[in-house]
Amino acid sequence: MQVTNTILMVRPIAFRKNEQTAVNNYFQEDLDIKNVEINKKAQAEFDAFVNVLRAKGVNVIVVDDTETSDTPDSIFPNNWLSFHNDGTVGLYPMYAENRRNERREDIFALLEEQGFVIHSVIDYTCAESEGFFLEGTGSIILDRVKEKAYCALSVRADEDLFIEFCEDFEYTPVVFTAYQSVENKRLPIYHTNVMMCLAENFSAICLDTIDDKKERKNVLKNLKQDGKEIIEITEKQMHSFAGNMLQVLGTNDKRYLVMSSAAYNSLTDKQIETIEKSSEIIHSSLETIETCGGGSARCMMAEVFLPKTK
Repeated sequence: MQVTNTILMVRPIAFRKNEQTAVNNYFQEDLDIKNVEINKKAQAEFDAFVNVLRAKGVNVIVVDDTETSDTPDSIFPNNWLSFHNDGTVGLYPMYAENRRNERREDIFALLEEQGFVIHSVIDYTCAESEGFFLEGTGSIILDRVKEKAYCALSVRADEDLFIEFCEDFEYTPVVFTAYQSVENKRLPIYHTNVMMCLAENFSAICLDTIDDKKERKNVLKNLKQDGKEIIEITEKQMHSFAGNMLQVLGTNDKRYLVMSSAAYNSLTDKQIETIEKSSEIIHSSLETIETCGGGSARCMMAEVFLPKTK
């Protein structure tokens, strides 16, 4: 299946603007308040978001961050792990050194206690020592049904590692580079999932970020041949995190598209109408998390596709 009912989320303890990721995450900005207040606001946004999801019947597994390590971005677990329906877990190499502390084996034990089955772990983290990175489903957009993987190359998404992932998990790779304008320069976007969302029947994507026409044409060809309706978003909408959305299952397997309120408010009536043909929209305010963290709703949710014990 392309969508799941179960989401893993990590509640922050020391959320702030991460200086180690800000060097190439151009979505991050400063807030003129103390880090303690930033964390309180982020926790309030996190709790409200979880409540909105649970109210629709989404199974949200919340894990508290630990106080023993400096992990300001622990709220974005989808970057360091991925779960797959054959019981495999992927572990990924992280660009920022302080993000590597987010990886926790106790989370796997918690999932197993809840009846999820983990058969094996494919660990790519040794690439960190060589300076190569691939940040989970931030870097990789998976079409789990058609077995295709989309990746916008950047410092945080190495092509050779991505190809290795595709070979290990048996996905067909679709490779391109996506850019954004920063001080009159076109620089690579740090994560694929801020410019592209893939749902069962559609893809919301900022095609204007794919400067190479052949690459853009290839991405479109793959999406269209797999029956995806294209919802094209602008760069301005992307900066409101309109690409950072995730389709999930709620009560009675009802489809929902999850996004922040900023993303929702940036959409046109026609875009909303297209989405709502197959998914009800859920949105919640994530202003502090988006401003300081440079990530939004999709980054906060690690999809759990693991099988369960009978």
